Amino acid sequence: PALGMESLPEAVLIRILASIPAVDLVLACRLVCCQWKNLVDGAALWILKCQQEGLTRADSDAENWQNFYFLSKKRKNLIKNPCGEEDLEHWGEVENGGDGWKIEELPGDFGKEFPSEEVHKYFVTSYEWCRKAQVIDLRAEGYWEELMDTTQPKIMVRDWYAGRSDAGCLYELCVKLLSENEDVLAEYKSETVTIPQDNDANWTEISHTFSNYGPGVRFVHFEHGGQDTLFWKGWYGVRVTNSSVTVEP
Repeated sequence: PALGMESLPEAVLIRILASIPAVDLVLACRLVCCQWKNLVDGAALWILKCQQEGLTRADSDAENWQNFYFLSKKRKNLIKNPCGEEDLEHWGEVENGGDGWKIEELPGDFGKEFPSEEVHKYFVTSYEWCRKAQVIDLRAEGYWEELMDTTQPKIMVRDWYAGRSDAGCLYELCVKLLSENEDVLAEYKSETVTIPQDNDANWTEISHTFSNYGPGVRFVHFEHGGQDTLFWKGWYGVRVTNSSVTVEP
C-alpha cells in the first residue's frame, strides 16, 4: 500500500510544515490529526520558521516560540501619524492652549535636525498647555485576548521632545494600559520636564516598558503635551515627534 505523510520522519514533516504560512498552520494544519497538532503546538516547527525568516532573540529558551514568531511578524508602531505628516489626524482629546498645536518642518526656527532622516516634521505647542492623545485598541491591531492575558508581552513606549534654543518649555508624557471597561491597570507618567531658555535644542528620547502588568489589558492610552514658559504668542513651546507604541516579541 502507498505510504502517507504520517510515515515520514518527524524532522522531514516539520520541514514540510515550515513552508506553509503561519496562519494556515494554526487554523488548518493543526486540525488534521493529533500528530500535526502536536507539531504545530511544539517549539521545533516555530524555531525553524524563525530561523528561515531571520527572526532571532537573545533568549534562546523562549517559552512559546509560536507567540514569538507571531509577535515578531506583527511588530510595528501602533501610533498613527506619529510625526505630523497628516496634520492632527488620528489624535484625539486635543487640548489647544494658547494658539494651539501646529505642525512644522524640521529643523524649524532655532531647532536641530532629528537623529533619523526618515522624520521630517514635528508637532509644536504654544504659550498655554497643549495636549493630545491616542487610544490603541489592541484586539483591533491583532493582539488576541489570550496572548495579552497569558503571555503579557512587553509594551514599549517611546517619545521624542525638544525645545527651541531661544525659549524655555515644559513637557509631559502619560501612558495608561486600560481594561475592557477602561479601568487603569498600569500607568507610566513622566516627571514634568523643564527645558531652560538658551538650551541646545537637541532632541531627547524618553521611553518606558510595561511588563508583568497582569491580565485584562485591551487598550493603550498615550498622551503627551507641553507649553512654553515665556508665554510668548505663537509656537515657542515643546516640540514632539516620532512617538511610538510597540508590542515586543
